[in-house]
Amino acid sequence: MSHSIDNSLTSSNRLRVKAWAGQGLVRPECVLTNSRGDLFSADWRSGVAHIRPDGSQTFYAAQPVDGEVIKPNGIALRKDGSFLLAHLGAELGGVFSLQRDGTTRPVLTEVDGIALPPTNYPLEDSQGRLWITVSTRLSPRALGYRNTCSDGFIVCMDDPTDPKSARIAADGLGYTNEIAFDPSGQWLYVNETFTRRLSRFAVRADGRLGTKEIVTEFGTGTYPDGMAFDVDGNVWIVSIVSNRVIRVAPDGAQQICLQDVDADHMAWVEEAYQSHTMSRPHLDGVKSEQLRNISSIAFGGSDLRTGYLGCLLGDRLAVVDMPVAGHPPIHWLY
Repeated sequence: MSHSIDNSLTSSNRLRVKAWAGQGLVRPECVLTNSRGDLFSADWRSGVAHIRPDGSQTFYAAQPVDGEVIKPNGIALRKDGSFLLAHLGAELGGVFSLQRDGTTRPVLTEVDGIALPPTNYPLEDSQGRLWITVSTRLSPRALGYRNTCSDGFIVCMDDPTDPKSARIAADGLGYTNEIAFDPSGQWLYVNETFTRRLSRFAVRADGRLGTKEIVTEFGTGTYPDGMAFDVDGNVWIVSIVSNRVIRVAPDGAQQICLQDVDADHMAWVEEAYQSHTMSRPHLDGVKSEQLRNISSIAFGGSDLRTGYLGCLLGDRLAVVDMPVAGHPPIHWLY
């Protein structure tokens, strides 16, 4: 495992924002693409924003469920055109399905007889299983912004139509964030945001996970959130706070390709992180030139060489040219 880091931003590796997509979005934390050029983003108006190639937008609003207004964090696009929403409620979580007509229903709200805490991200695999991440069991969640926190977990639903098939597939993670399968489908990668690690698990044929392996560890200013694979097997990591995009090679070597942060602000956040006092103000404020706390990356465009960046604090998506094509996500043809 390599932990080498290339911090230099040269003309050969620098990514630049070339355009913006969408308007009036509210906390577009997660962005998805498909082969038709559509963009979909989570939106805290309680639903999903659909941005078409011509720039027109439609908002699919979720209905409250048992009085709970759904706050989508991660989202997934399904084959029938519906969505899965990971609900990041103040106290409650779960995964809910959203039809484009607004019909909303619970998919999973508890595991092992315990209500799901605020839930981060849903992901379907090629076998039809549903994978779900929960960052922390602590309440409020800001108590999990610590390098000592290790109560995050991954849930697997072997049958997404049967809540009884849900099980905790991996536990003891350091603020579990986005997950992704590598191009072979044999490894499940996970960002552990506040222990600042990219880890992975071997995926067995029956959906059970092997022992966790640490792919790479990140240093000052990097808090890994979203990720996406390219066709060469590199994984592109997005960091909140520092607005970094980092290319991680299969051997764990890192190269920072984009950064937009005020050095004093980053130092202030880092001091809080090291002293175990990091809280909401360190995430909710940002000092940068363009980017507003980027949290998600998706490859799109006809050749999968355009990157789209979701964010926590902005109202649109940044668009960048990528130096390599992305690996098509499972929903690419949906």
